[in-house]
Amino acid sequence: MPKQERNMITLSKKLKQAKEGKPVEIAHSPDKRASIRDKLLVKEVQEMESNLPPTCKVNFDDPDKLHQFNITVAPDEGFWQGGTFDFDVDVPEDYNILPPRVQCNTRIWHPNIAENGDICLSLLRETSLDATGWSPTRTLKDVVWGLNALFYELCDFDDPLNLEAAEHWLRDKESFQEKVTSYIERYAKSLAKR
Repeated sequence: MPKQERNMITLSKKLKQAKEGKPVEIAHSPDKRASIRDKLLVKEVQEMESNLPPTCKVNFDDPDKLHQFNITVAPDEGFWQGGTFDFDVDVPEDYNILPPRVQCNTRIWHPNIAENGDICLSLLRETSLDATGWSPTRTLKDVVWGLNALFYELCDFDDPLNLEAAEHWLRDKESFQEKVTSYIERYAKSLAKR
């Protein structure tokens, strides 16, 4: 085995070391930003997993790629109760200067989530006119809690992404609930049965 391979350590091993309180080894890499990202992720993933809202789950398809994971939100009250909503998270190499990229994989009727999966969540904005956008002090835990809040704090949206859904909610909450329920039955129930 080449010396370089013996010195490499997988991200899952780094995470295990961090959980056990052992010093985390970081392999030297020509891409300094990626290794900085990976070092941050080892710590932040542990913090995120230990502080999840009860309605959220995190899944890593590849435990060696902490920069790509999935979040599932299953609201236990409100308009979207009974649905299970799936989000992919991709953490860029320039993290934590840049925010993670998040995409909703479940079709949903929501003022802040477009039917194509784009999300309007202020803390995921690279730049913001107010102090609610992304900053290097934010963490993955903030992203999870922010996504979760999209399903509970609907009545105070000033900048909807899905204008049609926002106007629908303002115009007729009962009809809005019916459409949300229809979307849950068609698109968000299959995940809940897994």
